[in-house]
This record gives sequence, C-alpha cells and structure tokens, in this order.
Amino acid sequence: MIVDVRTYRCRAGGVAPQLAMYEKHGLAAQTRHLGQPLAYLVAETGELNTFTHLWAYESAGEREQKRAAMMTDPQWQEYVRMMGEAQYIVHQQTSLMVPAGFAPIKR
Repeated sequence: MIVDVRTYRCRAGGVAPQLAMYEKHGLAAQTRHLGQPLAYLVAETGELNTFTHLWAYESAGEREQKRAAMMTDPQWQEYVRMMGEAQYIVHQQTSLMVPAGFAPIKR
C-alpha cells in the first residue's frame, strides 16, 4: 500500500473558500475516481492556512491509473480551472509514503 499525502498552503483566509469550492465542485469527481480519502484535515496549530488530505492505493500503478482517469473527467477539469482562477492555493507538497510494518493502515 502507498499513501499519497498532499498538503496545501493557502493565502490568509483562503482555506475555507477553497474547501467550499472543492466540496461543491471537486469532491464528487475525485471520490468517483479515487474512492474516499483516508483523511481530509485542516491545520489548527503549526503552519496555519493549510489543509492536508491522504489517499490510499494498493500500488503506484493503481494510483497512476486512477489519477489518469480522474484527469480526463470533465467535472474534475472544470474544478481545476476554477481552482486556478480563484488562486487560493499558494503552495502544494506531495509525498508518497508507505505504512510502517508495525502500523498497517486498516480500510
């Protein structure tokens, strides 16, 4: 299993409108292709104005296949266009991680 960990930093005040736009325009398309996320989290302390989401895949190949299908979805493409126009996000960090052997992820 691999976990895709994505952390986004938004401009001040941008997290709430970004997440509202995602919930209304991106969530259905993304979950249609990727399934449910392991977590969708908003920072309360530390680096504020950030949110992180985690997606689990059986393999890198499965991740690649699912994300490629999502990228061709017109609803997802429209969300990506809207996100670019809104410019709430100023930085993205993506890490592919594997669970430690003694702490497997249960789905």
